[in-house]
Amino acid sequence: MATSSEKPKKQIFILSGQSNMSGRGGVRNRKWDGEVPQECQPHPSVFRFSSSSLWEPASPPLHADIDYSKTCGVGPGLPFARSLLPHLSSSAAIGLVPCAIGGTEIDLWGKGQPLYEDMVRRAKEAVAAGGGEIGAVLWFQGESDTLSAEAAEGYKGKMEKLIEDLRSDLGLPSLPFIQVAIASGSEPWIDKVREAQFAIDMPNVVCVDAKGLPLNEDRLHLSTQAQVLLGNMLAEAYINNFLNPPSK
Repeated sequence: MATSSEKPKKQIFILSGQSNMSGRGGVRNRKWDGEVPQECQPHPSVFRFSSSSLWEPASPPLHADIDYSKTCGVGPGLPFARSLLPHLSSSAAIGLVPCAIGGTEIDLWGKGQPLYEDMVRRAKEAVAAGGGEIGAVLWFQGESDTLSAEAAEGYKGKMEKLIEDLRSDLGLPSLPFIQVAIASGSEPWIDKVREAQFAIDMPNVVCVDAKGLPLNEDRLHLSTQAQVLLGNMLAEAYINNFLNPPSK
């Protein structure tokens, strides 16, 4: 039985994909405006796993030391966590494991590639370093696969393989996986990638749609407001599908 002096085990969430997951909300001309909405403020029960493999209080930009070659701003991780917390036990803590890297196509996330292996390593280290369990993978990627017909047409199979491999390597065959259908990219292959994302039919895989959310002036990255909305959508998807699943 846990004593009052023991820290609560964390519900751990892997944040992965490319730039819209690592967060470009509030980034203009490669500078972040530093604006942090209430939904993205630090919370005493929300932590992030740093690039040094240490748990620390979570504050934006969550990916600053992970997607370090780019300028990171507000992403969906903190609003997701803050929206989810009221639905967990009063002693619960949430751990966020940033893994997203901007400008990365799906081929760079295949098993054996450095990005994939780093994601698996960080997920395992996060569990070992702080106790608790992995609740889900939150995935937002695909804009870089809208550049050619070949990339778009191969997306579905590669995404399904990634999910299978990740579940196998983490020893979690039913690991929930919430992917975001892209809102931007290069014509004419955006719709093809979106179709692939919605067509994935695997147990415990759900999709939320970012289309229509406000974009920055670059017409590629979600705005700060949009990232807050997306975080809430991801939390709702997790709650409705995995905390309070509909009866069959």
